[in-house]
Amino acid sequence: MLRSRIIPCLLISNKGLVKTIQFQSPKYVGDPINAVKIFNEKEVDELMVLDIDATVKNHEPNYKLIKDLAVQSRMPICYGGGIKTVKQAEKIISLGVEKIALSSAAIETPLLVKEISEAVGCQSIVIVLDVKKGSLLKKYSTFINNGTKDSNKNPVVLAKEFELHGAGEIVINSIDNDGLMQGYDNVITKKIREVINIPLTILGGAGGLDDFQHLIDKFGTIGLGAGSYFVFKGSYRAVLISYNKPKELIF
Repeated sequence: MLRSRIIPCLLISNKGLVKTIQFQSPKYVGDPINAVKIFNEKEVDELMVLDIDATVKNHEPNYKLIKDLAVQSRMPICYGGGIKTVKQAEKIISLGVEKIALSSAAIETPLLVKEISEAVGCQSIVIVLDVKKGSLLKKYSTFINNGTKDSNKNPVVLAKEFELHGAGEIVINSIDNDGLMQGYDNVITKKIREVINIPLTILGGAGGLDDFQHLIDKFGTIGLGAGSYFVFKGSYRAVLISYNKPKELIF
């Protein structure tokens, strides 16, 4: 039986763990391997690791780091960053990662999703759509290259297209809400939920258990992604990587 998953999202930059606010000003918050060890002890449902440098700097995925993360992790890992070919995807899966995340490469070359899906299975393909709401018409658009370039493509249309191409899950990452810890974007969540039948995860804005519960109450079974919530403590955002098992949530 499917249930809602709570998924810490780790951002990697220069081999370190960082956190951003609206995709800007990455702040170093620790070592990713140490974070994985902490999450192991807390019995986390799943972990998402995104290398935010790889695509922008045209780097290959960091296979050594990926292998180290997979070896240490006792939970399923989804890894994204710099994946542009079927061969790269197959290699990452062979290192012990359960899922790979595609974003810019998938939007630029949609058939890549179909090719990778056929090679490693649709259950291992996650599409991350970095979305932002326009200031004038309030229409959503999908950004690529770590939020630096507007693709001028509607995320609702893309989500459906990627499902048809063989994606096994869609992740909506809100640029507007990233790091603010003021709640998820329920508007885009509803729009995407209405057009796809595959699992959906929402990322960007979680600041407390109420935000998780609100999303569950409104949309039922859903992925609850969060970054700042798991790495910062208190109003001064002191770095403290933790995962207090939210037993209070009603799934």
